[in-house]
Amino acid sequence: MTKLLERGQHLTGDHCAPKARQELRTWRLDHTIRTLSALITLLFLQLTRLSAADPNRIDLFEARQGGYHTYRIPGIVSAGSGTLFAWVEARRTGTGDWEDIDILSRTSRDGGGTWEPSRQLIDAGTKPAHNGVAIVDKIDGSLHFIYCVNYSQAFHMRSDDGGRTFSQPKEITETFGRFNSQFLWNVIATGPGHGLQLRSGRFIVPVWLSNGGKRHRPSAVGVIYSDDHGASWQAGDLVPNTLINMSETGAVEREDGAVMLNIRSEDREKRRAVSISKDGVSKWSRPKFDPALVEPICFGALTRLNWAEGGRAGRILFSNPNSQSHSGKHGQSYDGNMDRVNLTIRMSCDDGATWPVSRVLEPGVAGYSDLAHGPGGSFFCIYERDGVGGSMWDSKFISFVRLDDAWLEAGK
Repeated sequence: MTKLLERGQHLTGDHCAPKARQELRTWRLDHTIRTLSALITLLFLQLTRLSAADPNRIDLFEARQGGYHTYRIPGIVSAGSGTLFAWVEARRTGTGDWEDIDILSRTSRDGGGTWEPSRQLIDAGTKPAHNGVAIVDKIDGSLHFIYCVNYSQAFHMRSDDGGRTFSQPKEITETFGRFNSQFLWNVIATGPGHGLQLRSGRFIVPVWLSNGGKRHRPSAVGVIYSDDHGASWQAGDLVPNTLINMSETGAVEREDGAVMLNIRSEDREKRRAVSISKDGVSKWSRPKFDPALVEPICFGALTRLNWAEGGRAGRILFSNPNSQSHSGKHGQSYDGNMDRVNLTIRMSCDDGATWPVSRVLEPGVAGYSDLAHGPGGSFFCIYERDGVGGSMWDSKFISFVRLDDAWLEAGK
């Protein structure tokens, strides 16, 4: 161990001998190395924290900007060749679900590196245009957009140029009328988030219905589907209505071809619910709780990262606020809502049976999110971030990040 100079000793006499000078140089070098090592460690930890909460983040929309009060309910799809299509509800005068709401979109042509200016996709006058859902047809490359107006009408549009232009909206509300024999509704909503195309080519859009008016409850969930690339739409079966107020739902195709719904509910169990159908439209199983997935009463996104191939397992991603308490710091709790904080992305390698890999993307206020897969293990997340005055009901930003499986697995 290097001998240090005692207090009161000076570098004179024997202490200035070559040995003493060497000991001093050794001590100084050792001290410098330790200091640099500590600084590097602190810098690494700081960068790690930053990368966990802010990995290449881009804020696509900001509250009180662009002529709108609040932006909420984001969605995103990958349309191929580096094109990403994102959309959001633009609430003109307030934060409520029944405000004057337009739907805006933004498009990236380089995998999320840069984004074109926002444009108005849907304007329903003073009525709310809401709950947009997009599907990219892997067969012909077309982009389909389904949305609702005033919680009473549904429409479909098609784009053949990656979202640059769309066909005139075609009303498909009649499809929902077929649910009336199972659930007599006065409120309808699609999605939100992206829809699903099965390997067979079938389009599937999760929907929820309510007969409680503007309270959106009591409610039930099911799907509508198309087997002709969006030209016509049919109503599937409703999920057995055994839980309290099931509503916003994500969908993914399993390796065996069955479809798994991941369902929001207001049940006391405070866990996400899961229901399975072999064909994605009929004979849904009785919903069961997934003990690994917390339900803060908020939408959660679901997407497939890859199919099983070459000895590598297929992987599914899920995102939602992993929150089990209500602090009162982020706004009033309605019908048992937990704080919308701690947005977490999870990964399953067994078709959603377990979720062993997870990582926090946003530890602060963060609500609705959506996911889309990209090339080479990459994926994209768009989400509500921060809150005006800390409110989880008044998102300050709609943010976008590009991530990959290495980032996610670093959270093991």
